Amino acid sequence: MKKAALAFSGGLDTSFCVVYLKEELGFDVISITVDTGGFSKEELKRIEDRARELGVLKHYTVDGRVFVYDNFISYIIKGNSLRGNVYPISVGAERVSQAIEVVRVAIKENAEVLVHGSTGAGNDQVRFDVAFGVLLPEKKIITPIRELGWSRSDEAEWLEKRGVSVDAEVKDYSINEGLWGTTIGGKETHDSWDFPPESVFKNTKSIGETPEQPDQVIVEFEQGLPVSMNGEKKKGIEIIGELNKTAGGHGIGRGIHIGDTILGIKGRIVFEAPAPLILIAAHRELEKLVLSKKQRFWKDHLAQVYGDMLHEGLYFDPVMRDIEALIDSSQTCVNGSAKIKLQKGSYLITGVKSGHSLMKSEVATYGEVQNLWDSRDAEGFCRIYGVPSKLNSMVNRGKWLGMD
Repeated sequence: MKKAALAFSGGLDTSFCVVYLKEELGFDVISITVDTGGFSKEELKRIEDRARELGVLKHYTVDGRVFVYDNFISYIIKGNSLRGNVYPISVGAERVSQAIEVVRVAIKENAEVLVHGSTGAGNDQVRFDVAFGVLLPEKKIITPIRELGWSRSDEAEWLEKRGVSVDAEVKDYSINEGLWGTTIGGKETHDSWDFPPESVFKNTKSIGETPEQPDQVIVEFEQGLPVSMNGEKKKGIEIIGELNKTAGGHGIGRGIHIGDTILGIKGRIVFEAPAPLILIAAHRELEKLVLSKKQRFWKDHLAQVYGDMLHEGLYFDPVMRDIEALIDSSQTCVNGSAKIKLQKGSYLITGVKSGHSLMKSEVATYGEVQNLWDSRDAEGFCRIYGVPSKLNSMVNRGKWLGMD
């Protein structure tokens, strides 16, 4: 029988795909779950059991956490990349990783088709289709839900008629949990005004449940990446996990993002990302201390391009390797520590320090004294600095004074 390699999460969409591929299209299904940091051992076992209950031929569980961190998250941190200035690109990187692993299994198992459970209205379909097309262009891509144009309610009803149970919350919300954050879509997120109920949040406490006393954490960076927390050396993925728990316990990390989808329509998601938001803010503040003005400007500009392309499924474009090279070069001196205060849903970078600091009090103190120039130099600088504006004012001065 023909084989189909399916990116499988165990949720409503991919559960539907398994049954539909078997019953309607006549495929043996090989399910592939890639753990990008959002699953416990118990959850991974539950997903595998779910796949076998649905009748897959084989199931693969792949640990993709280190791969995602090394290849994607590391550049999001070093680049301070936030989609729409708020969203830390939690899902885009995961989808590329998942697509790569599905292709690897498809080659190993000689599967005839590649399958994902994306709808025809979201970004994920583009990410999977592009990645599959780049990595295994000779294989056909099947997308049951996109091709049928069904809603989540339609899928749930179809499965229930065949004796497959579906959780009530799963019908209403699509929740994607990973190392780099959790995204929540459905019901209220379809409107630009409403907000989902407290019950959908799993990793951040409500403000009323948080402690009164603040916590302080110190994160140390080497070449732009976190290497220790509160003086204890840890791997990057360990710091993210620990910081997610600590900050989430203070109600930190919830956010809402409205943005332009790859298809050109507006989309809205709610997310939980305590560690990503804190690490990006801490890293950015450390960069302010050690990088020059132009280094930060150009690195941040290109890193925004990088983040947008990653989010929009263009990870394999060769320009991404060029931008990665610039980002890596910019991080040589981004070594030091950031001190962060956590309390009642907010965080504050209260201090940064580095052996590469460009803030030299012995040379000059802002607003007070300086040793690199004297008063005549300062007076001359101010006069020359204002020349372009002065020339313009010869024509337009009356406008500024309200005399025209």
